[in-house]
Amino acid sequence: MTRRNYTPTLPELQAFAACARQGTATRAGAELGLTQSAISRALGSLEARLGVALFHRIRQRLALSDAGRAFLPEAERLLADLDRAALTVMSFGGHRDVLRLACLPTFATHWLIPRLAGFQRIAPGISFDITATLTAPDFDRDPRDAAILRAGPGAGATLRGAGQDVLLEERLIVVAAPALLPEGDLPGDAALSQLPLLQQATRPDLWLDWFRDAGTAPTRILRGPRFEQFGMVLAAARAGLGVALLPEVLVASDLASGALRAASPRSMVTATPYVLMAPPRSHDLPAFTAFRDWLLCPGAVPPLHWSQAAPCGLDRPAAARHPVAGQGPSPQGQTPQGQARKEGKP
Repeated sequence: MTRRNYTPTLPELQAFAACARQGTATRAGAELGLTQSAISRALGSLEARLGVALFHRIRQRLALSDAGRAFLPEAERLLADLDRAALTVMSFGGHRDVLRLACLPTFATHWLIPRLAGFQRIAPGISFDITATLTAPDFDRDPRDAAILRAGPGAGATLRGAGQDVLLEERLIVVAAPALLPEGDLPGDAALSQLPLLQQATRPDLWLDWFRDAGTAPTRILRGPRFEQFGMVLAAARAGLGVALLPEVLVASDLASGALRAASPRSMVTATPYVLMAPPRSHDLPAFTAFRDWLLCPGAVPPLHWSQAAPCGLDRPAAARHPVAGQGPSPQGQTPQGQARKEGKP
């Protein structure tokens, strides 16, 4: 026996949502460019399919029943999802290939996107669909072709079957608005700990790692305004709300313009470099292979005018750019145990 189909058709969902908005079949028909009888047929078909009345008929008006009120949010969500899917597909028009990339939001804003014009000059037929993420996508279920994340313990970028290419080490430096810093020599750790220290909620141990050998009380270190992402911490530092511990690849323009100043002579390399992740299927995609080759080619990714401003070798690439499966070999500056290394004056 053939199983009854309870799944509504698209015209039925559209007619139902329009009737809910307009209150009459006539006005719903005018909204959708259909006749009143076509709307009534679609609505009747939907109610017969579901076996429930979605509206109360009160004279010439349609009022949602309890079942209709429960069904409306789901129907509107399905229609909105279809619209978004259609717009995504339409974005492929005029391009041979579209690379679907997930990326850390602040890294995308401050490092990747300013460099993409260089890639498009050599690969004009490739377009991008870039979304922000803080966690590794499930490439078995997610349509993304690749992701740029941090690798290593706790970074969420070790994924079954996904290869990784190390792009950059994560080197943290301390920065602040010029008005917050004293004139003359940069403050030492003791003086630094007396200033407001901006906290990142998703990585609350960064300041603890920085001050690990300074003998500063943790209760003082962890006080200060708390923000969820590096982009928020960066904005707070520009506003003079406190001192920030940030990846130097994210603060190039601010150091060059003078909006921020280095607040310590030291830097700290973490155990979580930035990596390009991709499932095996992506290596058969011309858009991905072109993008990967461009990222990994020495000199292909230009720096961003930091040379007079950044004291720590900003945007220094990892010593070895290598594909690894899962968690790869340590890039330059990492200890064998993967612990952060501090550089500069003690």
